Amino acid sequence: MTYTLIGTPVSLYSGKVRGYLRWKNVPFTERLSTREVYKADILPRVGWPVIPVVIHDDGSPHGKTLQDTTDIIDHVEASEPGPSVYPDTPCQRLAALILEMFGDEWLVIPAMHYRWAYNRDFAQQEFGATSHPHLSRAEQFQAADKAVRFFSGTVGGLGVNPDSVAAVEAAYEDFLAVFDAHLGEHDHLFGSRPSIADYGLLGPLYAHLLRDPKSGEMMRRLAPRVARWAERCHAPQHCLTGNFLPGDEIPVGVTRLLQRFAAQQLPVLFDTARALTTWSGDQPPGVEIPRILGFHKVLIGHGDTRVTTDRAVIPYSLWMLQRVTDYRDSLSGEDRAAVDAMLRNIGAAKLVDFVLPSRLQRRNYKIALAD
Repeated sequence: MTYTLIGTPVSLYSGKVRGYLRWKNVPFTERLSTREVYKADILPRVGWPVIPVVIHDDGSPHGKTLQDTTDIIDHVEASEPGPSVYPDTPCQRLAALILEMFGDEWLVIPAMHYRWAYNRDFAQQEFGATSHPHLSRAEQFQAADKAVRFFSGTVGGLGVNPDSVAAVEAAYEDFLAVFDAHLGEHDHLFGSRPSIADYGLLGPLYAHLLRDPKSGEMMRRLAPRVARWAERCHAPQHCLTGNFLPGDEIPVGVTRLLQRFAAQQLPVLFDTARALTTWSGDQPPGVEIPRILGFHKVLIGHGDTRVTTDRAVIPYSLWMLQRVTDYRDSLSGEDRAAVDAMLRNIGAAKLVDFVLPSRLQRRNYKIALAD
């Protein structure tokens, strides 16, 4: 049984899935997400224009359609033999779930900022080559103008505004310094085997921040180990090697990254949960949740660089948070005590007793209130 990945090299989340499939060493082919492929395959299967999409040739008439990187990876993990990207021990697994969310939903901020502030022409050419591979380079560039104006216009919704640019860049450089130091001691986040967290970080760090030329030059200069890690995680590997650290060890570098999550992303998640409470009060079970629930004031940046700015309320991130809280709630005894101690240690004590206002589900490839 094989897989087909529909995506593009310029896509953040395509990079996450591609790197994982290469490490998992499952047979897959990749199809470029041209306009024709959107019309013929993605829209009929998913219902809206989004990548990556994976089609699993599982023996059914049309194969199983998978969308969303986490759902794709979880499906492959359940379907294929061999080592897992999910650690078995409680603290490592909870930390991995948190850092996958941090990569998917928070590092997207610098990924989008650096792309459209410093790499716009490169990205526009890449968008055009993906959508219109039959055109000349000049025609491809022009054909991508509308899409580029749309995507570059979304950075404000992520909290990137003139008043927050310096804070976004300072926080990203701080992240690079912490992660680079960690990679001086370990091949991956939790040892010599990549985890779901490594692939959560890989999406923004490879497909945008390393592959785009100007931010890539910056990464190689400021954090050469991170650049090499991203290249290694994304490259074909053809072997399932490595192990997680014994004894449920959380390395110092991972603790420092988790502290960044607790200080930067977690308050935004809590405020998003409050917004969902307000919105969902009179909504019926199963209803689709809008991609944006208005705007709110948030702190962006790290330490003394933080500033208050406007950001869209993005409820999808709560589905990722639900994976974290569900795992924590599934534990008992010494395992729960260990993860609760870890949460307190990183400054996330409020997660110990946190309950989402509504259960969420993936329905028709979108986020909805649970039935």
